[in-house]
Amino acid sequence: MKAVLLAAGESSRFWPLSEGHHKSLFCLMGKPLIQWTLEALERVGVKEIIIVQAPTQAVERALKDVELKLRVRYVVQEQPKGMGDALRAASRELEDSFFLLHAHEFTADLWLKLMMKKSRATRAKMILAGQATQEPWKYGMLALKGDRVTRIVEKPAAKDAPSEVRALGIYLLPREFLDDLTHVKEHPYAYEEALGRYMGKQDVRVVIQEETSPSIKYPWDLLAATRLLMDEHLEAYRAPTAQVSPLAHLEGEIYIGERVKIHEYAVIKGPCYIGNDCVIGTHALVREYTDLEDGVVIGAHAEVARCLFQEKSSTHSGYFGDSIFDRGARAGAGTVTANVKVHRDEIRPIVKGQRVPTGLRSLGAIVGAKTQLGISAMTMPGVLIGANSFVGPGTVVDENVPSSTRLYLRQDRVMKRKKARRERLSTVDKGEGIC
Repeated sequence: MKAVLLAAGESSRFWPLSEGHHKSLFCLMGKPLIQWTLEALERVGVKEIIIVQAPTQAVERALKDVELKLRVRYVVQEQPKGMGDALRAASRELEDSFFLLHAHEFTADLWLKLMMKKSRATRAKMILAGQATQEPWKYGMLALKGDRVTRIVEKPAAKDAPSEVRALGIYLLPREFLDDLTHVKEHPYAYEEALGRYMGKQDVRVVIQEETSPSIKYPWDLLAATRLLMDEHLEAYRAPTAQVSPLAHLEGEIYIGERVKIHEYAVIKGPCYIGNDCVIGTHALVREYTDLEDGVVIGAHAEVARCLFQEKSSTHSGYFGDSIFDRGARAGAGTVTANVKVHRDEIRPIVKGQRVPTGLRSLGAIVGAKTQLGISAMTMPGVLIGANSFVGPGTVVDENVPSSTRLYLRQDRVMKRKKARRERLSTVDKGEGIC
C-alpha cells in the first residue's frame, strides 16, 4: 500500500510559524512532525510514500539523513493551489488504492488499519477517518447515513452542521477517484468537489473512534501535539555527556540530550524534553510538558511552563507560560508572557483579521523566528508576533505584531537638578554605626 503525504501548502492560519518552512517541519521531541508521521505509517505496514513538497524542497532536505525502512519519493507542487492540485502532482506515482493524508498526521497509525478493515468488511473503496467535534465551523463536516458518507459540508455554522463528525484529513482512496478529480475545474476546493461527485455515485464509509487526533491548523495546536507525544512516547533518559549539577532538582520523566548543562539549583519537573546542547541556568524552573529543542538556553531565574522552544531560541529571566518561540527567537531579562486573562475567560487570538475560538483559558505568546523581545517586555495572552521583529524594552504587546516590524514605546524623559534641602543628618550620615 502507498501513502501520499501533503507537505506543500501555505498554512496561512499557522502564521507566524508558517514563515520560512512548512508546518510539518516543526520539531517536537527532536523530530520534525513529518518524521513522526512517517514512523506511524511504517508501524502499520505502509511500504511506499509519495511526499508532495514545495519547490524549495525543504522537506526533502530535512529528511535526507533520516533512516527509514520506507521507500520515499518526492514530487513538487509548483504553487499551493489546494489538495486537488497536490494530488494531481502525485497521480503519476499511483496505480492502485492509496492513503492520502497531511504530513503532520502523526497519529495516522491509529486509523489506517481500521480503515482497511472497514473497506474489506463493506467492500467500499473509499474510507474516511472521522472524529466528533463541538467546533464544526473549523472543519469539513460529514453528512452521514449510519456509517455511510453522503456529502461534506465545509466549515458550517453550528446550527447548519449535518452531524457532529468532522473529516479528519486521512483518506483511503481508489485509483479511479483520480478520474473524478481530472473532470473538476482547478480551484482551491477542487478536491472536496471531486469527493462530493464520487460520493454521489459510490459507496463511501467513515471510521469513527474516540482516540484523540490533534488538528494542526493553528500555531497553538502544537502545544496539544507536544502533550500528546510526550504522554505516548517520552522516556526518561540522560545522555552520558550531559552535565547536571548535583544541586539541581529533577523529578518525573525527563529526556536530557547530549552536552546539556543544567546549573545549580535549577528545578525541572517532568514530563519534559531537553534536546542536545541546551543550557538551563541557575534557579531556573522548567515545568511540565515543556519541549526545548537543540541549542535552547533558559536563563537564570526563568520560569518556563508548557512551552515549546525551537532550535537556538533563548530566554533570560522572566515568566514563559503556554508559549511557542520559533527558531532563533530571543527574550531579554524580565520578559513576561501572560497566559491567562484576569477573569479566566477563553483566549481568542486574532487570525487573518478574525478572532478564533481556542477553547483554551491558558495561552501565552506565539513568537516568530529570529524575533527579539527587549528587557521587561510583556505580552498579553494569545498575541502573535511575526518573524524577524523587535519588541523594545518595557513594551506591552497587546495586539499582533507583523513580521519584520519594530515595536517600542516612546517615553518622556525629565531630568532636573535636585534642589538643596536643609536636613538633619542621620547617624549614618555622620559616619556613626558604620562597619
